[in-house]
Amino acid sequence: MSTPVSAPHADETVPVRPSPLVQRVYGEPRFHTDADIAAVAFAADGTLYSIDEAGLLRHWAADGKQLARHFLSDLETLWCFGPGAKLLASGNDDLILWDVASGQLVGRVEQPADQQSWITALSFSPDGATVATGHDDGKVRFRDTATQAFLGEIAAHPRKGVSAIRYSRDGKFVATAGEDLVVRVWDADTHKLVAELKSHTDRVPALAWSPDSSLLISAGWDTSARVWRPPHPDPLMLLNSHADQVLVLAYSPDGKYLACADSDNDIHLWTDAETGKRAHVLRGHSDEIKSLTFSPDGTKLASAGCDRVVHVWDVRDGKLLAGPNPKGRHALAVVPGSPVRLASSGAPKVRVWDTDTGDEVAPTNLCPAFAVAASPDGQWLAVGGTDYFTQLWNARTNELAASLEATKPPVGFVTFSPDSKSLVHTSPADGLVWLWTCATAQPDVIIVEAADACTLEAVAVHPNNRWIACGGVDYMGTGERDGAVCLWDVPTKDKLWTIDTGVTALAFDPQGKYLVGAGLDDAVYVWDIGVPVEPGEEPPTVFVFGGHPANINAVCFDPSGSYLLSGCDDGTVRCWDVLSGRQLVARAFDSPVQGLAFSPDGRFLFLANGNTTCYQVEFKKFLEE
Repeated sequence: MSTPVSAPHADETVPVRPSPLVQRVYGEPRFHTDADIAAVAFAADGTLYSIDEAGLLRHWAADGKQLARHFLSDLETLWCFGPGAKLLASGNDDLILWDVASGQLVGRVEQPADQQSWITALSFSPDGATVATGHDDGKVRFRDTATQAFLGEIAAHPRKGVSAIRYSRDGKFVATAGEDLVVRVWDADTHKLVAELKSHTDRVPALAWSPDSSLLISAGWDTSARVWRPPHPDPLMLLNSHADQVLVLAYSPDGKYLACADSDNDIHLWTDAETGKRAHVLRGHSDEIKSLTFSPDGTKLASAGCDRVVHVWDVRDGKLLAGPNPKGRHALAVVPGSPVRLASSGAPKVRVWDTDTGDEVAPTNLCPAFAVAASPDGQWLAVGGTDYFTQLWNARTNELAASLEATKPPVGFVTFSPDSKSLVHTSPADGLVWLWTCATAQPDVIIVEAADACTLEAVAVHPNNRWIACGGVDYMGTGERDGAVCLWDVPTKDKLWTIDTGVTALAFDPQGKYLVGAGLDDAVYVWDIGVPVEPGEEPPTVFVFGGHPANINAVCFDPSGSYLLSGCDDGTVRCWDVLSGRQLVARAFDSPVQGLAFSPDGRFLFLANGNTTCYQVEFKKFLEE
């Protein structure tokens, strides 16, 4: 008789309850915000400012640590930093000016009763003395930033809204773009028309001038950025290797790079806009990019938008300097011992805390971290790097024991065998699983195509210390599947079975009876691996747990094996009773949950959050109704 399958996928009835259960927060939300980011800007000292669409102004250190924050207003729809991030303008139907350093209101300009129109674009002059506002009636109005005195207006795009404004770097010209798909250039002093540039076939959301003010770049929803030399009426070059829409532009102060963000959430760097010479393509954002800004020396680019994370790039080599690991999940590991320590990959380098005091302790902030794991006996801490290496630390002496090389970076996943003798690490790109002996730092076994030609997203070692489950995603859709989970017998290198189910996380229960996987269909699968399986067959599915409305990033059992937990992008952690399959509780937190781990005694549950922090929760209170 087959085992019944429970699938409360669409009609889950357990309510999500908000959770005030967080006892301690480890780390700080580096370069992460709680709302979409409308604008970013570098200050002269190399620090960064960002403004949320919800009106929260944040000041960041170069490494992403938040230095200060000020709530300004949540009524505005547009935000624009002035030169050097000294002033900030916001607009809806009124123009408001703010002092960036203090967050204080500088001035408010209310619309005259007979000139009511919505502000649709903002730009400061290079010296910051003038601010220009574009409106939905097609007019551009100019104000003195010190006195807010009216300096004049242009009927730039009659009966069509203004979609973008940009002053030239020398302050002589103002370029405007309208919903009439025309770009116009005006004399900044006389407000007389200098050039009319017609070529775009769809909306023009952004403009940028080269540092010498000779070239004007316009971004279009027609797949291209156009390069102009006003007053010449025709474009010199179409930079058309972008996605469907080009959204945001920025020119480096030294003129070496033009950055264009498109609707694929990629940033294209161009080293010569006039000839169309391209450099790096910067990938790492998971949602729309709304702002780009270069550092004063032109070597760094900051980008931000709807994924609520400020990314900082080195434009010379195209590398991410700060922000999240591209395509990486925040991993955490509990290091047994006295005191118990918590290790995290949320920051660019591994961070370790004493869970008794909350203080940061060794070995911390020493090497790049894409993944972390701790051995059950507390002897070892493994840090999977963004490079080719897993750094194996002796957690008792806080000394580096070995550097274990992978074939392709980054090291996507690390874990230890239950007996703490072996370390497993993977590279998602090559499909290989490496097993190392911790004492000798020598490789024992390499499993090729460990997840049956799928990417490697997760690995788990069975309590018997000889079976390894490997799971991943089949992006090519071979065999009409979304991925696979394979169970290997390490001593014989035999593949015991394959399940055609794509997963992002795996875990064995402490007794070794069940294997659980986080499916791509937002469901948690529980397989009974204690039942003998004939060749070519899959182990029986015991339960399919639904209820998550978004991607599931983590699954784990408590140390007793009585409870199964899952963490989701929607910020919830759900808990099921393993024997009955009944969902007990769903708790909501304020950030995507990307990792889960228990203290050795099962008293505390730790969460790795999408905003790079970690939470400590008392599990008994977590379960309470």
